[in-house]
Amino acid sequence: MSRNALNTPDLTVGQKLLNIHWLFVVLLCLAASIGLAMLYSAANGNLNPWASRQFARFCVGVIVMLAIALINIQIWMRYAYLFYLITLGLLVIVEVAGNVGMGAQRWLSLGYFNLQPSELMKISLVLSLARYFHGASIDEVGRPTYLIVPLLMIALPSALVLRQPDLGTTLLLVMASGAIFFTAGVRMWKFGVFFVATIGAMPVAWQFLHEYQKLRVLTFLNPESDPLGSGYHIIQSKIALGSGGVFGKGFMQGTQGHLRFLPEMQTDFIFTMLAEEFGMMGGVGLLALYGLILVYSFAMTLRSRNQFGRLVGAGITTTFFLYVFINIAMVMGLIPVVGVPLPLISYGGTAMMTLLIGFGLLLSVWVHRDVMIGRLGGDEV
Repeated sequence: MSRNALNTPDLTVGQKLLNIHWLFVVLLCLAASIGLAMLYSAANGNLNPWASRQFARFCVGVIVMLAIALINIQIWMRYAYLFYLITLGLLVIVEVAGNVGMGAQRWLSLGYFNLQPSELMKISLVLSLARYFHGASIDEVGRPTYLIVPLLMIALPSALVLRQPDLGTTLLLVMASGAIFFTAGVRMWKFGVFFVATIGAMPVAWQFLHEYQKLRVLTFLNPESDPLGSGYHIIQSKIALGSGGVFGKGFMQGTQGHLRFLPEMQTDFIFTMLAEEFGMMGGVGLLALYGLILVYSFAMTLRSRNQFGRLVGAGITTTFFLYVFINIAMVMGLIPVVGVPLPLISYGGTAMMTLLIGFGLLLSVWVHRDVMIGRLGGDEV
C-alpha cells in the first residue's frame, strides 16, 4: 500500500477548496485592484480601453487559477514534458509564421486574441525542470553530465525567444531556471563558473544584439546623451517619480502621465504613474504588498513534502520576484529598459494569465503539500 494512501488520502473537491490559501488569493486580488485603478486613471477616468478588458481577463484568470489549484500535483508532474514540448513547438511556429508588432515577432493570432508563447514557456520550463530534478540525489546533481539535459532545455527556448527579439523574457527564463538549479542542489561554484563565462562572453554577445538593444544599453549608461530620442522615456520616468514626492499629486492628478509625457504608462511604466499620483508612500505600499505575496509564496513552497512541489514553487516565486524587480529597477533607471510588465498591475492578457497559471500551480503545491511523490511520479511506497 502506498504511503499516500496511508497518510494523505485523496481529498474531495470541497476539502481542497477549504485547503486553498485564501488569504494569498485575497492579496492577489488586492494587487489586481490597484492595477485596475491605475488603468482607469491612465485612460483619464474611463474603463475603456484598458481597465474593463483587464478586469474581464483577471476574472477568467482567477477561475483558471483555482481550477489548477484543485488538480493533483502529480498530474502536473506527469505531463510536464508534454507541456514543454507543446510550448516549444509554439515558439517554433512563431519563428516561422508569427505576427509582427512594434518590430518584434512574438505573437500567434488565435482570432479573438493574440497568444505570446514565450510567456507560457516561463511556466512550462519551470514544470519540466522540476520534473527532471525531482528525486535526483546530490551525487547525481553534482555530476556535470547530469546537467547537460536541463541546460539544453533552457537553451532551446531561450535562443528562440532571443531571436524574436525579447531580451527581457530570455533573462527571466534563464534566471528562474537558475533558482530551480539552486534548489535542486547544484553547487555554488558552478554558478560562479557560469557567471564568469557570461562576463567573458559579453563582448561577443554585444555583436549579436539588435541596434535598438545596443541603444538601450548605451542610453542606460548615459540617458542625457539623447534626451529627446533614446533617453526620453527614462528621463520622463525619473521626472514623474520625483515629482510625486512623499504623498503624490492625487488620483488622476499626475501631470507627467496625463499630459502624455510619460510613455507606455499602461504597461511598462505604470509604476511610475502610480508613484507620481500616490508618491513614495504609494510605491512603498505596493512593494509591501508584493513582499507579502512573496513571503506567502516561499512559505507555501517550503511546506511541500515532495521535491517536485518545492522546485515548482521555487521557480514560480522567483519568476514573480524577477517581474517586480526588473520592472521597478527599469523605470528607476537602475537597469536598461527590457520591456518586463509589472505583475497584476500592467495591462496585458498573456502576461497576466501566465502569472495566474503560475500562482495556480503554487496553490496546487500548497493544497497537495502532504502528497508523497516517488521518483517516477507515482505515490511513494
